[in-house]
Amino acid sequence: MELNNIQPGDGAKHYKRRVGRGIGSGLGKTSGRGHKGQKSRSGGFHKVGFEGGQMPLQRRLPKRGFKSMATPYKAEVRLSDLEALAVTDIDVLVLKQAGVVSQLARVVRVILSGELTKKVSLKGLIATKGAKAAIEAAGGTIA
Repeated sequence: MELNNIQPGDGAKHYKRRVGRGIGSGLGKTSGRGHKGQKSRSGGFHKVGFEGGQMPLQRRLPKRGFKSMATPYKAEVRLSDLEALAVTDIDVLVLKQAGVVSQLARVVRVILSGELTKKVSLKGLIATKGAKAAIEAAGGTIA
């Protein structure tokens, strides 16, 4: 291969269609726009979803659902996950390094799921009422 042999792939480039250049071109007179109407005129178009004044589909259908933008920054941890960790002093950084929560997590909540037998100390984590009782029953603390 040499510089003078390089060319674009087949179909990568194509000529822009020239309209309004006489009868023989096949796209003379109305330039492929048909006759009359809003679409035939210059600058005559409308916004996406416009249905000629009829109530558009996105307004006819009911609104439904919500997706919180905060979701990637929140995480939940089970008591059984805390049980599996080797360390006893647990904070968000420890959970991220262990791969229990995602790297994006900022707010971590401990929920009552599974069992906790060892004594753990939580720092900077939120615990539900049931999880808090289970942690304190095992001799742990929440700061």
